Amino acid sequence: MPESKHILKKILIWRYKHISERQFIYILSILVGFLSGIGTLILKNLTFFFHDLLEGKLIRDFHHSLYFIFPIIGLVLVYYIKKKVIKKDIGHGIPSTLHAISKKDGIIEQYRIYSYLLTAPVTVGFGGSVGLEGPAATTGAALGSGVAQLFHMNTKNRMLLIGCASAGAVSSMFKAPVAAIIFAIEIFSLDLAFASLVPLLLASVVAVITSYFFLGKDVLLGFKLQDGFLIKDIPFYILLGVGTGIASVYFSKIYFRINKFFNLFKNSFHRLILGGIAIGIMLYLIPPLYGEGYGIINNLLEGNAKAALEDIHYISDFNNVWMVIVFLLIVTVFKAIAMTTTFAAGGVGGIFIPTLVMGSALGNVSAKIINELGGHVSESNFTLVGMSGLMAGVLHAPLTAVFLIAEITGGYDLFVPLMLVVATSYAITKYFISNSIYTVELARKGELITHNKDKNVMMMMRIDKLIEKNFKIIHPDMTLGEMLKKAVAKSSRNIFPVLDEEHRFLGIVLLDDIRPLMFEQEMYDKVTVDELMKSAPDIIFHDDSTEIVMQKFKESGAWNLPVIKNKRYVGFISKSKLLSAYRTKLIEITV
Repeated sequence: MPESKHILKKILIWRYKHISERQFIYILSILVGFLSGIGTLILKNLTFFFHDLLEGKLIRDFHHSLYFIFPIIGLVLVYYIKKKVIKKDIGHGIPSTLHAISKKDGIIEQYRIYSYLLTAPVTVGFGGSVGLEGPAATTGAALGSGVAQLFHMNTKNRMLLIGCASAGAVSSMFKAPVAAIIFAIEIFSLDLAFASLVPLLLASVVAVITSYFFLGKDVLLGFKLQDGFLIKDIPFYILLGVGTGIASVYFSKIYFRINKFFNLFKNSFHRLILGGIAIGIMLYLIPPLYGEGYGIINNLLEGNAKAALEDIHYISDFNNVWMVIVFLLIVTVFKAIAMTTTFAAGGVGGIFIPTLVMGSALGNVSAKIINELGGHVSESNFTLVGMSGLMAGVLHAPLTAVFLIAEITGGYDLFVPLMLVVATSYAITKYFISNSIYTVELARKGELITHNKDKNVMMMMRIDKLIEKNFKIIHPDMTLGEMLKKAVAKSSRNIFPVLDEEHRFLGIVLLDDIRPLMFEQEMYDKVTVDELMKSAPDIIFHDDSTEIVMQKFKESGAWNLPVIKNKRYVGFISKSKLLSAYRTKLIEITV
């Protein structure tokens, strides 16, 4: 046994003797909080290094045309990192984590720890118009799953540590520990007992302390609330809620349509070339789309819209407020297009920050229009609240939207307008878009984990593990005597599947149905299975979800139902085993 495994074995034995499971979970939550904080710091620092070098120095010191060139170079680098270094499909971060939770019992492949660290900073640093929070949360989730696997934790504790790590990543990214916990619960649909909040709190606070230790008090969004909430502004906030709701629907629709268009190109390198050229043109014409876009948000919060748009080289008249409004609207419209194009071309990143950029621009525009038309509202407040409206609508995460914006800006005095705008935006978006960008594919496949515990348990159960195959097969041309000798006498089951020569399911024969004939030997050669068999009460298909299987048992009243795959018989599922597996899984995942 290798030395490392021997040491780990000793640690596990010592742990079982001296530390309770709850105490050990607390220790591991601190560990994953620290690791996810470090992972997020690496992501941020690498990205800022590329961004400061390329846009901060080369583009501004040499030539504006580099806005067109750098995104293409970044996408090519990411393409070859995937092909030559990672050699696996890394997919989209948070959706892949949700899939691992719902269908893999929280087992996340460990290459996902470094894959996002290698690709996301290159994508964003070279100009890809995406964010880092998705890769950060996914890197954290992979770390949490890895730690859980290393110490042989069960499924429910593995899920909990994934939530802890994701909360830690977001906490470290935004220095917002409370919002990070809500994010983990809301996005990953964790169904937590009250005691399970302690590990989340520990992970989140350790991650934010790690961030403070290495970066000091510098924050991505450094604005502090200056203007209070006024009751007279409520109608304007309602209008902003409607506007952000419409913008959220636009964001989601454009995301789905652009991805659908790029999927027409089967060759990934062709998608890269097309997407790279498209994103290069957009960045050349609209430089504020470069990278994540924190500069836009901070400048708008500080009331300096001119600085937010200063890189647009062909317009100099940004002292005209209507010109500012027009270009902020252009940024709002094209941020979603640029983000989706980056993804479709093979870039790696998240959608969190692009929603904040769009929301800040739309909120600022709304305030400017109101003020130009004779009203008087706070541009910084509308910028903040606009961010929460887009986040709630696009991510389908209203609580995260409220608490994140309030926490990172100290804007707790804006709770009323935040809640009003978030509720309005979320309601409008939910009416038109039933699932978020994160969850749409999983929902389409019936693999989406939600806060409905009953559905979650059924979704996580695997039908193929419940199939029983110890049934004696009989054929329609068998006589009663042959059936009794070759099947009934050798079986402990009271049901016999009837198959043809190609193994296709024809029906069943029940022991109760042949019992009256079993002692009439003169019937052994006269009666055939074809005469005795009958149809099954219902049939389970191999790709049926557990929910459908449950419904079939309920409607048929049967205790055993046959399973068919590609028109061939596979085995039977019993109601008792199904219910037993359901109860086991329920206990297993209840955190």
